[in-house]
Amino acid sequence: MNLPELGAFLRTRRDRIRPAEVGLPHGPRRRVPGLRREEVAQLAGLSADYYTELERSSAKNGVQPSTQTLAALARALRLNADERDHLFHLAERPIPPSAHGPSTHVQPALLGLMDRLSNTPARVITDLHETLVENDLALTLLGKSPAHRGPAASFVYRWFTDPQARERYPSEDHPHHSRVFVTDLRAAAARRGRDAEVTRMIAVLRRRSQEFAALWDTHDVAVRRMAHKKIVHPALGIIELDCYNLLSEDGRQRLLWFTAPPGSLGAEQLELLSVIGTEDLGSTEGTAPEGLSAAEFGSQP
Repeated sequence: MNLPELGAFLRTRRDRIRPAEVGLPHGPRRRVPGLRREEVAQLAGLSADYYTELERSSAKNGVQPSTQTLAALARALRLNADERDHLFHLAERPIPPSAHGPSTHVQPALLGLMDRLSNTPARVITDLHETLVENDLALTLLGKSPAHRGPAASFVYRWFTDPQARERYPSEDHPHHSRVFVTDLRAAAARRGRDAEVTRMIAVLRRRSQEFAALWDTHDVAVRRMAHKKIVHPALGIIELDCYNLLSEDGRQRLLWFTAPPGSLGAEQLELLSVIGTEDLGSTEGTAPEGLSAAEFGSQP
């Protein structure tokens, strides 16, 4: 592990980021143009002392950042794909998959935009509807995404295999959402080409869900870009919102955000979300689906 180079790289990446780029105030007493160490630590979910040790990396302090820590730093420092890979090389850690999986590198442009959406629920997801990062309002509105790996990391997969995944949406809207998920997944599958992950997911869903199989066989396709949604919130009841999608250039990631017309009931409810917070609301997106082994998903369809 090249500790001196790792520390120097972190310092230079921190120095180049302006506070406004990550939604932080500049402040009258700021002595450096870039971010402070404690600000990077906060953005990455680390302690300030630990991040300081990383920057001061030496053979004496023995810091050994994990893959998860490096992925969090890459997001906090807005590293592009080449910089992210370089960070992992310096730490002598295996580079996580670039296109999917729980350690997916969030594209800096989408992350930067999400940081500016401080007054509205927002999250970045993959084209398989795996949540990569989200703000506090999204957590309050939609519940915490379960920390699954494999197929269950995809909300589309959970939608068709776990009844609890549908609890935040009125039952009368379920058929519509099912159609939208399937048409969007078909577009993602075509865009990915002969991608083993999406091919196996489709095969498993066809076996496990008659609803999915019937919809898949229609061959309908449409990329989801905007939708009007009703969301069942445990404290506020049904909230009607508009959901917008901004796709990355390659279509592999998208930024979702929720809003409502000024003066509407939905707008008032969004304001209340920041007051309610996530305390005691828990997660209603469901637990791990039963009956699917790692071997089943890993097998060829």
